[in-house]
Amino acid sequence: MNLLKRVEHSIRERTLFRRGDKILVAVSGGLDSMVLLHVLAELANASRWKLVVAHFNHELRGHSSDADERLTKKTASKLGLEFLVGRGDVKTLSRTKGVSIEMAARELRHAFLAKTAKQARSKVIATAHHADDQVELFFLRLLRGAGGEGLAGMKWKSESPVDHKVRLVRPLLDLEKSALAEFAKQAGISFREDASNRSADILRNCVRLELLPLLRRRFNPAVDKSIKRLMEIVRGEGEVVTMLAETWLANNVSCLASSSQAKVSFEECPIAVQRRIIQLQLQGIGVKSDFELVESLRLEPGKIISVGREVWVRSDGVGDVKKVFSPAIRFNDDIARVTLGNKAGETEFSGAEIFWEISANGKREIRRSVPGSETFDAEKVGGTIVLRHWHAGDRFHPIGMKSAVKLQDWFTNQKIPMARRRELILATTERGEVFWVEGLRIGERFKLGEQTQRRLVWRWIRQ
Repeated sequence: MNLLKRVEHSIRERTLFRRGDKILVAVSGGLDSMVLLHVLAELANASRWKLVVAHFNHELRGHSSDADERLTKKTASKLGLEFLVGRGDVKTLSRTKGVSIEMAARELRHAFLAKTAKQARSKVIATAHHADDQVELFFLRLLRGAGGEGLAGMKWKSESPVDHKVRLVRPLLDLEKSALAEFAKQAGISFREDASNRSADILRNCVRLELLPLLRRRFNPAVDKSIKRLMEIVRGEGEVVTMLAETWLANNVSCLASSSQAKVSFEECPIAVQRRIIQLQLQGIGVKSDFELVESLRLEPGKIISVGREVWVRSDGVGDVKKVFSPAIRFNDDIARVTLGNKAGETEFSGAEIFWEISANGKREIRRSVPGSETFDAEKVGGTIVLRHWHAGDRFHPIGMKSAVKLQDWFTNQKIPMARRRELILATTERGEVFWVEGLRIGERFKLGEQTQRRLVWRWIRQ
């Protein structure tokens, strides 16, 4: 009952739901979401909420995934609630897009929830994120190099990443998982354990099962409390920076200025405000921002930067960021055919000296100890290769990726400037398959393997 009161207080204090709301409750069948469902069902009558249960089957765990769905459906039926279910091929999306299983699952799940909310005529989706999730998210984003806005964590309510007309609400955000577990035990709530939550292959699990226990044991038993306090501080400071940036964008007047409200130039704004001014404009034109992109726009006015397929942006140096027409691309047509021979050789091409050596000792892979060397399966490369530069329509299958991609798109993802792209040397087989991009990656098909008989050691030096 104490937990019920805490959730009810959070909902009222932050106006998470309105009286009479139709709420789509995202329920996986696990502990967190089953507690959320029962808590909202207990509170629904007093506020005249109408609950709809939404379950997404990720089809990742076979019979276990189906059992999750059956339990969720059975629970919704017992509570007298409408039940809506969706399914998605997470593995195929992960392979097609070259993203992690977790990212693919998140994308499909959010698309389902937004679509289902529209179908149910609901403008609000309740999710079961809690305080432990916040702490784990802090470290995940810290490890990925997030800025202040990212480190601030999840908000109590935010827009759906798929439909800005639908809001996500997190009523359990200040509750620890231990409190949810105790409530489930006392209330006799059935739930299912997801075995993937113990997999060491998932970074979030490593943070929860390895990093956080180590920090609590060796450094600070109250690290969770410290992190949540830090997130709250960062969130508050971030809101101030955002307010200043929005004010500047609205009328180029800084609320830091004197009472005369004199206009302040972009260069006079604090650096944090400059960055947020650029971030907000990128969001406004539908471009995902990161630190490198923001800094390039801030420090290199006038420079045209590729941010996606046929998408380019430029800043004018006074705080204005806009999409621009694709600049004319002049490709370098230099080309050279090279016969590798049986042992070793060298050649010069486009300002680089290239050396190679072919060895019959193919199974022992050479580890790169210095920049400027790669090792390939010589049989797959063949006896004749072509050295050239990037051309329109080139495709490449980088080592470690699931499938081939357009080289232009890959350059964009790797944040390779346009001028640099035209300078890089490519090596292709006689049939035209790219197996090497200077200083970046080798082709997946050309890596050493158990069947390798001869290896090609490849080195290059820029003059």
